[in-house]
Amino acid sequence: MDDRLRLSRRIRFLLLAWLRRSRSGRIEFIRRFGYKEIIKATEGFRKVIYTNYHGSAYRAKFKGGEVALVKELTALDLGRERFDEEVQLLGRLRHRHLLTLRGFCIGRKRLLVFDNIENGSLKEHLNDPLKTPLNWKTRIQIAIGVAAALEYLLVFSSNDAQIYDVSVNSCNIMLDENFTPKISASTDIQKTIRKQPMILVLKECGNVIFQLGVLMLELITGQSSDRQGNDLIEWVQDSCIANSIDKMIDPDLGNNYSSRELQKVLAVARLCIKTRYEPPSFSITHVYRYLQKKIDVAT
Repeated sequence: MDDRLRLSRRIRFLLLAWLRRSRSGRIEFIRRFGYKEIIKATEGFRKVIYTNYHGSAYRAKFKGGEVALVKELTALDLGRERFDEEVQLLGRLRHRHLLTLRGFCIGRKRLLVFDNIENGSLKEHLNDPLKTPLNWKTRIQIAIGVAAALEYLLVFSSNDAQIYDVSVNSCNIMLDENFTPKISASTDIQKTIRKQPMILVLKECGNVIFQLGVLMLELITGQSSDRQGNDLIEWVQDSCIANSIDKMIDPDLGNNYSSRELQKVLAVARLCIKTRYEPPSFSITHVYRYLQKKIDVAT
C-alpha cells in the first residue's frame, strides 16, 4: 500500500475517533443568558437578520460591545428536554466556518446565542449600497469557507445518529470582524431521537450542493436571490447574459478579479445548480477540493 494512502487513512481514523470521544459527556462551558439581557441586546427583538422555518435570527450587541447572533427556535415547539439536547449537540461543533454556540436562553422564547458577527450578513454586503463592496479574494474565500463547513458537518455526522440541518444562503452566512464566513447549523431532534439513517438533513432548496451553486452566482453577480434561487438562475441563463460573462459580473468588482478564476467558479456553480433536478454525481467534498486546488486563494 502506498505510504501516503496509508497515512491518509490513519489520520482519518484518528480524526473520527477524536470526534466520537469529543461527543461524550455534557458541555459545561455554554453560558445561560438572562431573558432580559437578550431583550436589551436585541433591542426588544427588533434587530431581525433573517427568518426561516426554525424561527427568526437577531443581531445582538451585549454590554461590553460583543456582537452576536441570537437564533429563536420554534420548530417542533421544543420542550425543555429536546431544547437541552439541541444545545448539547450544537455545543460540540467546532470549525472555523461554523458559528460557535456561546450560550442559550429559556424564557418566552427558546434562544441560542452564537459567536461574533461583527460585519453582519453576506446579503447586507452584496446588496446594501452603504456597505463597502467585497473584493474578489474575499468572495472566493467565502465560497471555499462555506464548502469547507459543509464537508465538516458530513464528516462530523458520519458513523453517528446525530443529524445536522443547514440552509446555505447569503442571509444566514455571517461575517466576523475579518470577513471570515460562518454558517449556523441546527439539529433535527426528531430524527436524532428516532435514529433514522441520515447524515445531513437538507431542506428548502432540495440539497446544499444546489444551494452552494446559487450562493456562488450571488458572489459573482452581486445580485439578490429569492428563496429558491429561481430569479437569479433565470437571469444568468438568459441568452443575452450567457453570451457575455462580462454582463454577469458585479459592477462593484470593476476589473479587479481573475478571469480565469471566475470561469472556474462559474463552471462549478452551473454544475451545482443542475443537482436541483438530477442526483449529483459528486459530493460537497469534491466541490471543496476542486475550489481549493483550482483557485489561488488561501483559506
